[in-house]
Amino acid sequence: MNSFERSKTEMAQAREYLAGGVSSNFRLGVSPTPLVIESGSGPYLTDVDGNRLIDYYLGMGPMILGHNPRPVIDAAKAQLDRGILFAGQTEVEFEAARLVCELVPCAERVRFGSSGTEVIQAALRLSRAVTGRQTIIKFEGHYHGWLDNVLWSVAPAPDHCGPLNDPLKVPGTLGQDLSCGEHVGILGWNNLQLVEERLNGGDVAALIMEPAMCNTSAIAPRAGYLEGVRAACSKAGTLLIFDEVITGFRLSSGGAQKLFGVTPDLATFGKAIANGFPVAALAGRADLMDRFASGGVMHGGTYNGHPVNMAATAATLRELTRPEVYAGIEKRGQRLMAGIVEILERHSVPARVQGFPGIFHVAFGITKPIETFRDTFGIDRARYVKFTTALIERGARALERGAWFLSSEHDDAVIDRTLEIIESAAKVIA
Repeated sequence: MNSFERSKTEMAQAREYLAGGVSSNFRLGVSPTPLVIESGSGPYLTDVDGNRLIDYYLGMGPMILGHNPRPVIDAAKAQLDRGILFAGQTEVEFEAARLVCELVPCAERVRFGSSGTEVIQAALRLSRAVTGRQTIIKFEGHYHGWLDNVLWSVAPAPDHCGPLNDPLKVPGTLGQDLSCGEHVGILGWNNLQLVEERLNGGDVAALIMEPAMCNTSAIAPRAGYLEGVRAACSKAGTLLIFDEVITGFRLSSGGAQKLFGVTPDLATFGKAIANGFPVAALAGRADLMDRFASGGVMHGGTYNGHPVNMAATAATLRELTRPEVYAGIEKRGQRLMAGIVEILERHSVPARVQGFPGIFHVAFGITKPIETFRDTFGIDRARYVKFTTALIERGARALERGAWFLSSEHDDAVIDRTLEIIESAAKVIA
């Protein structure tokens, strides 16, 4: 059984300097303790206690090639020798942009940023400028960054949600500027009729969504839903924005839009685009994106197109053009999902495992398909945390919110060992 005493001690000391000992609230409250990491290699992490853990956090999703892919590291190191930051363009930035445009169906032009939160703001600003409208529609359970104008109804409590057909707009944090929600509307996702009815008013600048709901339970779109939303947006003159910060370059080399065959007007990317380097991108139609250059729409950032990050981006995207990367993730992800289902059923643990080979979700306490945010209300989160605690004590690290990410480095031997750990952990909570 793994011990985490040194992580606990160092976290307690860190709280004297870092608020809560962390620099992101999403790293708080982890059982048995937030970890202090020493190093990463392939699918493994080693913490300061010396525990070697099979990692299914993968940096909250970015590490699709594992923790130290040589082509990405070599490219970043080579760029460091040339310089760090120039306040100008580099050829490697142009190469990264070209690769995005070649891989992503909607990408006729691209702009780079440093985080998903940033490029989502650029997409919303561009949408309002192009359409001359103010209203943005988002969906319950979808997360588009932590800024005040989009942090609405991300994870509202059941008694705060309001009617199914007319959800309440619930702020996501204390201190939020409530006036920033004046032009934000909320809908329930995976219900085409609600979208069609809302867009009839002709006042909506953009509708933003995850094309597959990976911030909540890895929910796939219902048959015809994305196609119907695409048609409704086109009819209403509303821009369709896919938030592919998670799904982009993880569900396929062209993101969820390539997988599902539905092309948005704009799309945002992050996480897997640069395998852990702080890179995000906004991509879309040329006539829209060129408004940044000639249409009076402001988009800036000192670190946008950072040369070292661009070298990592280009190297990552080149690796992701190799078919065997996704083929391996597909094969082993399906095997792991099936193995979890079999083990939990054998130990009479009611659960639902769903999603995609590269990112799937495990929920305790329910067995029916999760198709909307409100379908998650019956999840037994406390029992699942006991499960993830038992996992990490035995050598596997999985997110307490239920998401599991796979990399190309999770080979058959790693999956074998993971299933052994799951078998042992299931006995603890059965």
